[in-house]
Amino acid sequence: GGALVGSDGQHVGTVDKVKGDRIKLARNDPDANGRHHYVPCSWIQSVEMNSVKLNRTADQAQQSWQTEETVYESSAF
Repeated sequence: GGALVGSDGQHVGTVDKVKGDRIKLARNDPDANGRHHYVPCSWIQSVEMNSVKLNRTADQAQQSWQTEETVYESSAF
């Protein structure tokens, strides 16, 4: 998958796949701590050849992204 970068150009994660209205990030990325994370497609600012740029900084994205657990809990209701 391509790189997911913040509006500041900083690395957020590696795109695993797009699942519905969310981007699933690879868990083998150094920033992922061995877990899949998800960000909403509504955060996408632009898609380039090998990267997806978000409409927020890398720090903002990593503070607000969801893990598999939070996705499961929110869809359980």
